[in-house]
Amino acid sequence: MDQKEIRDAVLAGEAALDSLRSAREKLESAKNWGVFDMLGGGMVSSFIKHSRMDDASAYIEDAKRKLTVFERELGDIKVSADLSMELGSFMRFADTFMDNIFVDVMVQSRINEVITGIDNISGRVREILARLYPLF
Repeated sequence: MDQKEIRDAVLAGEAALDSLRSAREKLESAKNWGVFDMLGGGMVSSFIKHSRMDDASAYIEDAKRKLTVFERELGDIKVSADLSMELGSFMRFADTFMDNIFVDVMVQSRINEVITGIDNISGRVREILARLYPLF
């Protein structure tokens, strides 16, 4: 395997992990604001929660692009990986216009599902990188 191609794959994987890490941090913040929102935090907590969710969505989209680059770089060195992310939406409409405890709980559940998805894909990227580092 060509050292440059391995290096390119490692850098692409690390870039994807950075975006995934940032998305997870924003989701954790959204989750914390969501708890406050469920306890009666009002419009301000709901606004901040959605702001964090929007930030997380942007990082997730960035991570998807970077994962595509990572998969392409892995193909160059004959390593296959399925790193697709299907994370869906965050149910913003329902939470904003039907603000009640039931919708808040559904949004919290969805945030937890997305965090789990990020953790899974991050783990797969880390496993691949662990196999590449000794070759690098």
